Amino acid sequence: MTSLPISFLLTLCLLVIPSLSSDSDPLQDFCVGDLKASPSLNGFPCKSPVSASDFFFSGLGIPLNTSNRNGVAVAPANVLTFPGLNTLGLSMNNVEFAPGGVNPPHSHPRATEAGVVIEGSVFVGFLTTNNTLFSKVIHAGEMFVVPRGLVHFQWNVGKGKARLITSFNSQLPGSAVLPSTLFGSMPEIPNAVLTKTFRTDDATVNNLKSKFAV
Repeated sequence: MTSLPISFLLTLCLLVIPSLSSDSDPLQDFCVGDLKASPSLNGFPCKSPVSASDFFFSGLGIPLNTSNRNGVAVAPANVLTFPGLNTLGLSMNNVEFAPGGVNPPHSHPRATEAGVVIEGSVFVGFLTTNNTLFSKVIHAGEMFVVPRGLVHFQWNVGKGKARLITSFNSQLPGSAVLPSTLFGSMPEIPNAVLTKTFRTDDATVNNLKSKFAV
């Protein structure tokens, strides 16, 4: 049996290794993002000079307004709000819930999510690609993890407000929120696609679209 050339094996390894990580690994101590420049594949160009303030962020401690239809508000600390995270493969969110508030089903295409309950009781669930639901009510001090790209949600089941701090292994994990993605897109998804997908009629689809119109 003929053995494979060493050069072929080396090339194969080089192609596979980058796919094992999330964001690309940094090649220097830091690269504070210059948000005035256009982003490249793995982040923004580095700004210069930098100062100590570029490495500190206070936005996760600000009280949030949860008086909206879902009863939830999110304050992100990602590369767009905290440029010191540029190229480091990390970001966080402060998530606050009114009583009964729901963070609707969504996914993060570029990151795994881990979170800890800071206050209250939260029902957390995620769905696998074979439609299995993994869920549990967790309380202050308890933690959860959602594998990368899977649809998940959080629901405040306590009597008072609730708060989470979540983290991601990406400087900009992205978020695809299913209801607004499906019924609030521009241009709109054709009704024929949605009526057949959800086994319903035009009137129902039009009603849902009106609730998510931009």
